[in-house]
Amino acid sequence: MEFGKYSKVLMIFLLPFFLLSCSLSKDIQLSSYAQKQQMHEIINVLQPSLDAGDRVSSFQLFLLASSYSAIRDYHKAVATTDLLQKQIDRGERDFVGSDLTVYPQILRGSIYLDQGEFQKAIQEGVLAYQLLHEEGREQGTFYASQLIAIYDFLGVAQALAGNRTDAQKIAAALQNVSITVMNGPEKYGALARIYMALQEYDHALTAIRNPDAKVTGAITAFYDQTFQEIPNLYILSKSLYETGNLKEAKEGYDRLLNHPQLEQIGGIYWIVLLDRAKIYLAEGRKNTAEELLKKAIEVIEKQRSSINSEAGRIGFVGDKQRAYAELTALYLADGRYAEAFAYVERSKARALVDLLASQKDITVRDGLAAQSKAILAELAKAEDTLAVVAKADAQEGQRKTRAVVVALKKELQEKTPELAALVSVTIPSPAEIQGKLKDDETLLEYYCTGQEWYVFIVTGRTIGAQKLPVTDLENILEALRKNITSQNLPEFQRYGRMLHRQLFSLAAPAIKTTKLIIVPHGSLHYLPFAALFDGNEYLLDRFTIRMLPSASVLGFLKERTNRGERGALIFGNPKLDDPKYDLKFAQDEALALGRIMPQSNVLLRSEASKTRLQNLGGRYSVIHLAVHGLFDQDKPLDSTLLLAADRDNDGLLRAGDLYHLSLDADLVTLSACETALGKVATGDDLVGFTRGFLYAGARSLISSLWQVDDEATRDLMVDFYVNLPKLGKAEALRQAQLKTKKQYPHPYYWAAFLLTGSAM
Repeated sequence: MEFGKYSKVLMIFLLPFFLLSCSLSKDIQLSSYAQKQQMHEIINVLQPSLDAGDRVSSFQLFLLASSYSAIRDYHKAVATTDLLQKQIDRGERDFVGSDLTVYPQILRGSIYLDQGEFQKAIQEGVLAYQLLHEEGREQGTFYASQLIAIYDFLGVAQALAGNRTDAQKIAAALQNVSITVMNGPEKYGALARIYMALQEYDHALTAIRNPDAKVTGAITAFYDQTFQEIPNLYILSKSLYETGNLKEAKEGYDRLLNHPQLEQIGGIYWIVLLDRAKIYLAEGRKNTAEELLKKAIEVIEKQRSSINSEAGRIGFVGDKQRAYAELTALYLADGRYAEAFAYVERSKARALVDLLASQKDITVRDGLAAQSKAILAELAKAEDTLAVVAKADAQEGQRKTRAVVVALKKELQEKTPELAALVSVTIPSPAEIQGKLKDDETLLEYYCTGQEWYVFIVTGRTIGAQKLPVTDLENILEALRKNITSQNLPEFQRYGRMLHRQLFSLAAPAIKTTKLIIVPHGSLHYLPFAALFDGNEYLLDRFTIRMLPSASVLGFLKERTNRGERGALIFGNPKLDDPKYDLKFAQDEALALGRIMPQSNVLLRSEASKTRLQNLGGRYSVIHLAVHGLFDQDKPLDSTLLLAADRDNDGLLRAGDLYHLSLDADLVTLSACETALGKVATGDDLVGFTRGFLYAGARSLISSLWQVDDEATRDLMVDFYVNLPKLGKAEALRQAQLKTKKQYPHPYYWAAFLLTGSAM
């Protein structure tokens, strides 16, 4: 029930009004509710009047929209703000000497900030600032208070959007805003939040400790001290922790953890638990730290709907992956490998859920589509209900709703496990994952806890782990990748040997099979594992390798169906209206593959369109796309395959489109450039095309790590498809790469291609 900056917006406006007006009894009562954070009482008074069609003033609409925003009922908040905007546009903007013009923008900007839409929040802030400085509003009684409200959400949004210079300029301007006894706490609270978002904790500490930041004297009657206390104490404690004042931070965190209402503020709660656990670890109290870390992860996973918005209100968005990394590191240090492995997989599931949180229209592909969609709709409704802050006497209803959410997630997991993995943190157990491994396979899963790198060595019977002697990994990997273009073989092998020693040598004695499944993490998604070099040979020479975005995906890969060959859909050299994008050998490749594979449908140039893929893709067992691919590092779901445009489509097949595409393909091959360069981040990093095509219905995917040589790729692909019926996908790719390596020794020509998914 932390109402954050919404209560502050109300206070900035209402305190002067409360002192000026004594005649409007209903509005006085509503103002009193707002000052005491009694948002539900405001809603109970005003919403029935609005529903009945009664006259509701602009001021009252402002109170109502602010109250809905405060309790995180964003749908109603936006609808009410739109009504307020219409009344202001009709000229009803004055109330007791105050101009209401900028409040719709302040409300919308704050809502966008809560929902993580920083650019939209910035747009509203810029517009609010412009409106505030038109028509003489800067001469108004409440100009300073309104300016503080705008700077508050705009500065935080700029910081969280990565616009540090703009955020710092806003903080500097805010420092110069004149204050009164009434808006001092708002000014310094806003400054503290902006500095928190900038991670300038020393400045945040100075702001929150400023004497004018504290509510004192007669105006304390207009503040609810309980809800003022938690955010400010958090900002103080977090700033102390980050600036090394651990003793004071510990005292502040303990006060927060003992606060009866902290658990209702998940955006603060999990970070307090995490930091307090780290302090316990520093004190050698591992058991207590473990319990707090497990609790932090529980909060993160249970409060998915509201946790980001609450964090946005504070001006601080924590890295939720840190909680998983700390607990994993604790388990690894104790040799509890199975437990560590389980939390690594949970962290990857969490990262996937976070990435896909805004993805709409995810297709349900199984025979229970209607039932699964109904469950999803019920789940969304229940989670929206939980995201709204309930009245104190409604806690029993909240508990029942949580029980409904748990039951719906369980039902979804049973009926459509892969869909469940996309919308909630649900993973198979380590034993279930091991049960999917064949006797001749070893799974290597890499994981970085932030400071240290580890590799899990998993077979059907054992789970082990090794701490890796990784040093300067990013620079070595970058140097190796730069050598791809220069093609200096001895230099490439030097870096490949360094990476082999750091990433593979310690695991090698435990590997008794010739088949490897590799699950990378972070920057290792950029690494061609087949080209790791031990001084005599590459990994490709010893092992058949396939990749997975997470080990849990093993449980979702469907067995090959016995529906006959069903032919191949082959796209080559789409017409892109730019000669530089022409791929002559890609067109030759498509035609050559059409001659190899029976029942092929080869589509070239204008026919190789997104529309044709959407309409025909579900009919074929093999889909081969010899096209250009572009990777968007900042927005992985916008990574794109460039297909031909037509009157129905722009030709851009984005990774996000794949989650509502329905295929039934045994293999999808992306014979394009950079289609596997997923965003280097934490958790389930390589979601992009790889996870998207697997979810869309591909059992296996072949993709490339860099812009490949057109002619060498044609030859490699022809060899691969010739080998495929006899050897299966993993070994067919390996043999094609080995043959290419004989003609073109440098890994540039043969190591780019990865097989992800099923091996056969």
